Amino acid sequence: MKVSFELSPRDIKYFRERLQRVRGGERSRDEETVIRLARNLVEEAAASEPPEFVRERLTTLGRLADMLVDAQWRLEGRDRARILDALAYFVDPDDMISDRTPGLGYLDDAIMIELISQELKHDIKAYEDFSAIRGKRSKGIDADKLETARESLLSRMRRRRHRDRESRRQQSNGPRFRLW
Repeated sequence: MKVSFELSPRDIKYFRERLQRVRGGERSRDEETVIRLARNLVEEAAASEPPEFVRERLTTLGRLADMLVDAQWRLEGRDRARILDALAYFVDPDDMISDRTPGLGYLDDAIMIELISQELKHDIKAYEDFSAIRGKRSKGIDADKLETARESLLSRMRRRRHRDRESRRQQSNGPRFRLW
């Protein structure tokens, strides 16, 4: 069975405002705490045996945390802050739907993960590509080549993000989705 729904501009505005409100409070915590609490959410949610669509999105949340702790990826500056800002939402105990609500408790989290995934799609893709290249390291990719690949992927990520922003600016009609 497939269930789908469309988020209105008002719905998007709600999630954007929640993200912005939480960013100031939770980001003020140290990074390690935000990452640990986000990982805890993934574990708790997975243990509650949520619906498949929630489980699929939890994988993305875990990947975002991985991006921050990966010593070889070394995400820095504004790129790092964007991921940390995204994770901050998930450590806020004041959810739209309490995480303790059986069956639906992580629905709002899954929606936000989906919205963040759309916004950070180039960041996530760059990290996935980096991880794939690193996996091939045993087949002849040395540290210098891995670093060159990392720099190239980060550059590509930023170019694509910029291209998307420019494309949105040029659109006079159609949905204008942006979390931050």
